[in-house]
Amino acid sequence: MKTNNRVKAIRESRLLSKAELARKAGISALTIDRVERGEQCRLETMRKIILALGYSLEEKNKVFLD
Repeated sequence: MKTNNRVKAIRESRLLSKAELARKAGISALTIDRVERGEQCRLETMRKIILALGYSLEEKNKVFLD
């Protein structure tokens, strides 16, 4: 099942590479790639990406759409 998210758009608007975002989030660049393609990930991974992009957990809907 695909999930809708704005990870790639936000990452690119902040001029971050996949590797830079991965390093900030403490996950692999491969995981970032999978998430950007809409593949499902664990809630912990979502949390790390949201925080690495500079959002609070309350703003999760700005990154991961329902």
